[in-house]
Amino acid sequence: MPATRPILPLWAAVVAAAAGGLVLTLAFPALAWWPVVFAAVPLVLVSLAGRRAWSALLVGFAFGAAFFLVNLSFTARYLGPVPWIALSMLEAILTAVCAIPIALAYRWMPRASSGRWVRLIALPAVVAGLWTMREQLLGSFPYGGFPWGRIGVTQANGPLADVTSWVGMSGLTFLVVFVCAAAIEWARIRWFADLRTALPAVVTALVLVALPQFPTAAAGSLRVGAVQGNGPAGYFDDRGPYDVLNAQLEATEPLVGEDLDVVLWPEGGVDGDPTQSLVASTALDALARRVDAPLIVSAVTQRGELYFNSSLLWEAGADNPVQMYDKRHPVPFGEYVPDRPVYSFFAPDLIGLIQREYTPGTVPPIFDLDGVGVGLAICFDVIYDDVIWDGAKAGAQVFMFQTNNADFRGTSENLQQLAFARMRAIETGRSVVNISTVGTSQIIAPDGSEISGLPADVAGHLLSDVPLRTGLTPAVVIGPFLQLVLGGGSLVAVAAFGIAARLAPPAQREDAGLRGDRRRVKRSGIRL
Repeated sequence: MPATRPILPLWAAVVAAAAGGLVLTLAFPALAWWPVVFAAVPLVLVSLAGRRAWSALLVGFAFGAAFFLVNLSFTARYLGPVPWIALSMLEAILTAVCAIPIALAYRWMPRASSGRWVRLIALPAVVAGLWTMREQLLGSFPYGGFPWGRIGVTQANGPLADVTSWVGMSGLTFLVVFVCAAAIEWARIRWFADLRTALPAVVTALVLVALPQFPTAAAGSLRVGAVQGNGPAGYFDDRGPYDVLNAQLEATEPLVGEDLDVVLWPEGGVDGDPTQSLVASTALDALARRVDAPLIVSAVTQRGELYFNSSLLWEAGADNPVQMYDKRHPVPFGEYVPDRPVYSFFAPDLIGLIQREYTPGTVPPIFDLDGVGVGLAICFDVIYDDVIWDGAKAGAQVFMFQTNNADFRGTSENLQQLAFARMRAIETGRSVVNISTVGTSQIIAPDGSEISGLPADVAGHLLSDVPLRTGLTPAVVIGPFLQLVLGGGSLVAVAAFGIAARLAPPAQREDAGLRGDRRRVKRSGIRL
């Protein structure tokens, strides 16, 4: 079959792409069957190979809708189907648009060059780069994006996770898709007699499996108490004033008298602004004295007319808060409403539920805790590369993530977010303390293994000596540049091959290279 023709008829391609989306959801928690990505991605790619733009748009939409409607179903937990369907359809539409350049790469590159290594290396590399670009687009557009559902994060519990420390999650996505695309081309061309043609897929797969985690340097430990109060922290939970604060205080009580360097509370663990509320500030002052350690807590703070989702470093006898970090990526339609008049016209009741408009923070995501750099991320901050990389570059020796999963009780959202936290530990070579109001909470070692944990929907605390590390991994150092090369470079490459294909003589076909290879194989005496 010529390389520029579709592998599947359109109806079969739509079915296969939708199946690929559904299979891909199995790779994410709660099931976390990481190997299924090597079935899901090929289903999508064979559906796109050889397609023209409009049919690629349909196939891409089928994949995106099937994937996101399942993967993001937790968004319907309390607010019903409208936000879930709206977000899923937006992501599916963007996925459909991004499917077009992948299909064009499959059509243009074999026309531009008939060489075998273009088919086996260059084409899979461009396809993998375009897939990675799609993840980057969804993670940045619109309204700052929503980088959920990345291929890289599916490997949190698998043997490929260590690669993240070298190339980040985008790089891991690229390599996984490259293996799949290279294997597809090898099978399509049927160069089975020449084993060298299997090398691109095989070598990359071996690198994925064998590459160890990049080492960072040990720098002592920090004794951390992290508290999961399991209070009524959900948007629609029935609660009175300071019920969440009191739940956190009660769950912290067993830590009084322990030898501690810091006590960590989750996002929204103080349901009152301690910079303005005497009740909240007095309670934190008293707790800091009793545990004889600094507190890292979280609350909504107000400065003038602006509201922030803030992390605060609180010390006994100090002019508190000593340091403050404001969430860099407030959640659109969760913590603020962009273009409120427009969306209020379509869904006034839902938009009306979001009263506050949180302002994005601008300060570096790090606290200086008696000379120890503590990197920070508040809830969905953890899914954005820039927050984590900036914290590591600013000197973080450990990361502390504060989150509130109460609005998603009974779903896989907390486990998917925890997978991000585990990948961040491996990516940066740093321990991560991931604490939630209602769970699931964990202390994660620099290699991604669990030090200790608390299940969802229980009150309790974690107490551990958490390893500290210094030194930057390649993922942190080259991450932004690598994303630019993989995403932007793939677009430039497919455009260049498109021009070359248009300028190529009409008689030039990708089959010419295949015929030449067959002639060389026959001359060598190998029987096909």
